[in-house]
Amino acid sequence: MQFELDIGFASATGRKAVNEDFCAAQLPEPGCEGMGALAAIADGVSTGGMGREAAQITTTSLVRDYFGTPETWDATVALDRVISAQNAWLASVNQRRHPLLGLTTLTALLIKGQSYVVAHVGDTRCGVWRDGQWTQITQDHVVQHPDFQHQLLRSVGLEDHVVVDYLQGDALPGDVFVLTTDGVHGALSPQDMVARLHEGGARSMAQALVDAALAAGSNDNVTAMVIRVQSLLTLQWPDQQRRAQALAVPPLLRVGDTLDGWVVTAKVADSGINLIYQVRDPASGRLYAIKTLHPARAHDPDERAMLAHEAWLSQRMQTTRGAAHLVAAHDPLPNGREASAFYVLFDWHAGQTWQQWLDAHATEPSPAVDTVVQATVQVLKALAHLHRQGVIHRDIKPANLHQGSDGVVRVLDLGVALSGREPESMRSLHAGTPSYINPEQWGFRAVGAAGAATDSAGHELPDAQSDLYALGVSLYQMLTGRLPYGEVLPYQVGRYHRDPTPPNRHNPHMPMWLNHVVLKAVSRDKRMRFETAEEFLLAMERGASRPLTLPSATPLIQRDPTVLWKLLLGASVLCNLLLVFWLLFLPK
Repeated sequence: MQFELDIGFASATGRKAVNEDFCAAQLPEPGCEGMGALAAIADGVSTGGMGREAAQITTTSLVRDYFGTPETWDATVALDRVISAQNAWLASVNQRRHPLLGLTTLTALLIKGQSYVVAHVGDTRCGVWRDGQWTQITQDHVVQHPDFQHQLLRSVGLEDHVVVDYLQGDALPGDVFVLTTDGVHGALSPQDMVARLHEGGARSMAQALVDAALAAGSNDNVTAMVIRVQSLLTLQWPDQQRRAQALAVPPLLRVGDTLDGWVVTAKVADSGINLIYQVRDPASGRLYAIKTLHPARAHDPDERAMLAHEAWLSQRMQTTRGAAHLVAAHDPLPNGREASAFYVLFDWHAGQTWQQWLDAHATEPSPAVDTVVQATVQVLKALAHLHRQGVIHRDIKPANLHQGSDGVVRVLDLGVALSGREPESMRSLHAGTPSYINPEQWGFRAVGAAGAATDSAGHELPDAQSDLYALGVSLYQMLTGRLPYGEVLPYQVGRYHRDPTPPNRHNPHMPMWLNHVVLKAVSRDKRMRFETAEEFLLAMERGASRPLTLPSATPLIQRDPTVLWKLLLGASVLCNLLLVFWLLFLPK
């Protein structure tokens, strides 16, 4: 379903000499509809002398900067970050140019998915007309006294920190949202406003509100914005959660069975938790993949929530630049049907994973170095996009890196990824495959390394560097057929007390520059690894033209902090043995 809004505004100076109201709206760019649409209205405080400027800068900064935030952020988090930053900047400017002040009220409406979020400071207002009923969403931040009803308790730019009211609710096709300054709602009753919302488009409704306020004798600037909801996007995260708990898990399927019109052609994987089937659309002949829960897990709400999160995250990532290196999830279903059971429909891509290649060529030489380098570059571009969106994959390994027959490398399985919206049970899960998990998550920390955020067990929490380390291990394995620290089992920290063997000793065809890159990526010391995907990508793209220097070997004292005490103990034992030999056997 398309995302369609009709947005209109009107503004007039009225009886004042200067119009200090300002409003702005921004629709998402094509392909980024998941960000929603944002409209904002502000009323500059005239007593400060710079209210007009404050209103204009605040609204334009908000609608511009919001679309620079990661799509995976919660709407309230994204709005609060932007508004707080703008408020802090405006407050600092006001402190420098006092007594001239730039203060403003602000009310912003974000329509995203099938819900709305209102951010509110001051006495501008937002209301909604739905099914013939008017509802005021915001409450004015003013002194509750008839003689001081225009005295603001909050405004943007007044203090270093501003408290913003956030109000959320469901949005429905046909809703009419109205944003007004006090010049409009101060002169018109709710009934008067509703009377102007019956006919025409958003622009004519807004103009009718302004004209009515002027006719009613408003003594202030008058500005109105009208947002008519015509159609909305697919389900968002809260909607996905509700649906995941409501739908039944499909039974075990066999080849030839059908589900919502999809014909099962193969059973791809069974982890005991999730099932993956290859299915075909009889109408188009196109292949897809269905991922669902194992029937034995049908009653586990946490597993349902995790799969719903994967579906939501996969869909949201399709609006980013890294979509080409991810597998698209479909909601609604492309055959036009409603899902009768709880599952996720993904695109199917011919090809093989890195792990499938390793399994098929266990006794053969590693793939061509150029092929591995080009594939790694694609993975790094995908990780860079994920990390910029605030997403941590947490399970990068050869089995989750797919080389398509079209030449595109895709990152699979966002099932344990962190986005900030995942269920708590998933956030606390020690996810990933042990051999590809960075040493810090097992509690290993190099001597001198600064502490980072840890869990209750003292293990560092996963971050973007965790994905880069896992990719380094995968790259080492593809080039050598071996793991840098061998097969790692949970809590097997002792394996990290040695540096990995340089990969070019296993694969003499590796160029020296790539040898250095791989060793840096899998270093035992977090400080020696790549900090960002962009840094890793730059090293791969520069290659031999600007090679990295060989990472220095870890000093013995850092590899084993107890080595000094071990040496002293050994020396002490040796001295004691010599003393005993001298006392017992040497002539006196």
